[in-house]
Amino acid sequence: MSRWEFVGRRDELNRLLSTIGRPGGRGLLFSGDAGVGKSRLLREGVSELSPERYSIWSIAASATTAALPFGGLVQVLPATQPQGLSPAGILRWAVDVLQEQAAGRPIVLAIDDAHLLDPPSAALVHLVARSENATVIGTLRNGEQIPLPIRALWTDDLVELVELGPLGRSETTGLLAAILGGPVDAGSSDRLFQLCAGNPLLLRELVLAADDELRRTYGIWTWTGRLELAPSLTDLIDTRIGQLTPGVRAVVELVAFGEPLGLQLLERAVDPADVETAEERGLITLIHDDRRLNVRLAHPLYGEVMRRHCPVSRTRRLQATLAGLLEQVGTRRRDDLLRVAVWRLDSGTAQDVALLLDAAVQAFGRYDVPLATRLARAALEAGGGTDAAELLATILMFGDRPDEAISVLDQVAGEIHDDRRRSRWLTVRGMVSYWGLNRESTVEEIAARGEELRDPADRTRVRAFEAIMRLHRLDVDVAVRLAQEVLDRPAAPMAARELARCTLAHLQAAQGQYQRSATAIARVQAEAACWRADMPYLQLAMELARGTRLTLSGDLPGIDAIVADEFADLAGAGDFRLGTGYLAILQAYAARLRGRGDEALRTSLEACAVLATSRVYAGLAHAERAQAAALRGDVTHAADAMAEADRTHAPGMAVLYPWLEQARGAVQAATGDLPAATKHLCALADRLREDGLAGHELLVLLDLVRFDQAAAPVGPTCTDGGRRTVAQRLAELSEQVDGVLPPLVARFGRAAADGAPDALLAVADGFADRELTVYAAEATAMALHRTRNARAGATGPVRERLADLLRRCDEISTPALRRRLRPTLSDREWEVARLAADGVTSRAIAERLFLSTRTVENHLQRVYSKLGVAGRGELRAALRSMPGHDGTEPD
Repeated sequence: MSRWEFVGRRDELNRLLSTIGRPGGRGLLFSGDAGVGKSRLLREGVSELSPERYSIWSIAASATTAALPFGGLVQVLPATQPQGLSPAGILRWAVDVLQEQAAGRPIVLAIDDAHLLDPPSAALVHLVARSENATVIGTLRNGEQIPLPIRALWTDDLVELVELGPLGRSETTGLLAAILGGPVDAGSSDRLFQLCAGNPLLLRELVLAADDELRRTYGIWTWTGRLELAPSLTDLIDTRIGQLTPGVRAVVELVAFGEPLGLQLLERAVDPADVETAEERGLITLIHDDRRLNVRLAHPLYGEVMRRHCPVSRTRRLQATLAGLLEQVGTRRRDDLLRVAVWRLDSGTAQDVALLLDAAVQAFGRYDVPLATRLARAALEAGGGTDAAELLATILMFGDRPDEAISVLDQVAGEIHDDRRRSRWLTVRGMVSYWGLNRESTVEEIAARGEELRDPADRTRVRAFEAIMRLHRLDVDVAVRLAQEVLDRPAAPMAARELARCTLAHLQAAQGQYQRSATAIARVQAEAACWRADMPYLQLAMELARGTRLTLSGDLPGIDAIVADEFADLAGAGDFRLGTGYLAILQAYAARLRGRGDEALRTSLEACAVLATSRVYAGLAHAERAQAAALRGDVTHAADAMAEADRTHAPGMAVLYPWLEQARGAVQAATGDLPAATKHLCALADRLREDGLAGHELLVLLDLVRFDQAAAPVGPTCTDGGRRTVAQRLAELSEQVDGVLPPLVARFGRAAADGAPDALLAVADGFADRELTVYAAEATAMALHRTRNARAGATGPVRERLADLLRRCDEISTPALRRRLRPTLSDREWEVARLAADGVTSRAIAERLFLSTRTVENHLQRVYSKLGVAGRGELRAALRSMPGHDGTEPD
């Protein structure tokens, strides 16, 4: 594996360098656990020092040289020492040697693993540290015996001692991306971070061990979660764990298989003295959780190694012991039943089908797809019948295994003898067939079979599923009728009612009825405790409805909230890919509208990778990727993503067509074909109007305004023979669609059509207040374009506002910005303009570029004319307000 890029630790590195460069400053020692990155930080610091300015001596102490006098400084001192000198004389001689070799330059003595220095070397380091022209920097490992002269360095105030902690989550993610040569999906990155606990050395070993299980999809690395521990990693952890007495080993093993384990429960199985010993040795740690004191291993990898080293027979005995202990005290906490079921299953003592089924339901309710699959399969194999088959098929569907799910359901078809089971079997099979296998005919099949059911409650369950399928197929009128029928049936099961409510909430959001949609979603959320055990996947329908409302209304803080809530954490930890994929799409959308193009593209790529094996939201993910690439002006990437969106879009998800078609318009505009983009978006707006999807229509018309098409005709022919303009239609929609965004967009359309700079700037402020930075920048650019012919100096403040907005963004290149801000400056004009903006006089520019002063002034006059500025006073702001927003020439 190649040398890892230095990631993070920038503050610590700057602190190290400032210590060396500060006159009379003290030295600096970093202490920390093995593998935390101390040595790499020291090497990076030394590499940035100039050998011409400093006399640099790098020392790597080791156990090999620790027993040799001056062995730690063997790289520094001459091979032979003067004879007959006392120990003090040898130290003075060694200092003189270093000073002589320094030749007047300040001495920098860098010592890695200073705790391994032999006594004479440690004494010499202390003596050097007292020299006025010397700085000592180095590293120490926690838990090691420190030589007294080294310890005296900070007690005598000669150096600062700084504890170097583990890398944070974002730094670990950056390090992973650097070594793998590309971004890592959030779930994989989080799991690896949890295992290495921010330790770079352990992370390296984990990546080496997981090499065969790392996959790259759409440029994003994902990890399967399987790990074959390499001998080097196992040896490293074994060294940390050390030798264990039988009693302490029992403690560590029980915790390895049972963490988090209540302290009282643990002390029922082992000697409390052994628990104390394990804690003192740093093998376990005690954590307060509400009123329970839980025991965990001090490092996640301790458990990996202990579990792999434990013989199978002892493993099964330990797991059975844990299950028995918890059963004795009672399963009082929410996850206790699940833990007992897993221990029973793993120990081969699972005989209670009801326990396995209940545990599988609980695991799926937590969106832990792999665990729920194991438990449901075990329940089916133990005789769980149709209930187990229904549950397992449902979980397999959400684990992207629809063919296997259908097989499981068909195996128990002959065992169904009552309407309750038949209704559940029908709905699960319909769900798998429609969304998993993309069979649109499923809708009619489930409707016909549902009519055969006699019990009204059972029929409403089937109708609730038919309603949401018809919505996704855009049979809107039928979907609304069926959903309302379910809600009007008092006998309808709770889960069926809330699924029907989600169907209506989704449609209401698409229609721009955001308040009604929000009220319905809040009601579904309030009943979650009642439907989650019966229909945990209803959460996904709710999130789709909520996400549609938030995106169409431009509520970016609302998107932030649902991306950060409990469902997101559970879905990520449990490999619930439909959930994590959809939330990643929302996150990318919010990043894009804020102008964070890099984050938007990276997150949309993550969504594409996560959803690669499922077609439910795959097309939507690629459409968002196309939008993110278009925002950055990456035409090739945008076109490729759009083609992939078309390829992966499922016909049964027709309800998502507005997002795909809006992305298509953005890609056309990014290629420079604004007439085609305008024609496409006008046609799309007309289709959305006919379908009654006013929320979507508003955003499409907004795109037309952004492309300076506020006067374009849309909609049907009016009685006077004409058609409404985009601006006029937006004015109508502002009275039909809820929220503060529609009136703001309508004002944008009217201001763009009128060419009113002040009104455009007021609109830009409104967009900026809602964190819609891209729209704000484009409205400001439009205002700037309208004021170019105004009096001299009028554009300066507008340019400053635009520059401030663009500084909040990554490099973005939308058609609106390119069209209004990219001047046709020659290479020489760019060169002269940048120098003049930096305050260089015309005379100095002429000398630097070998031109005459008159020629420089002529260039500047042409630049002022092209940029629409009055002179040098506005030039810097003008350059900063252009694509690239740093005064550099745009591509």
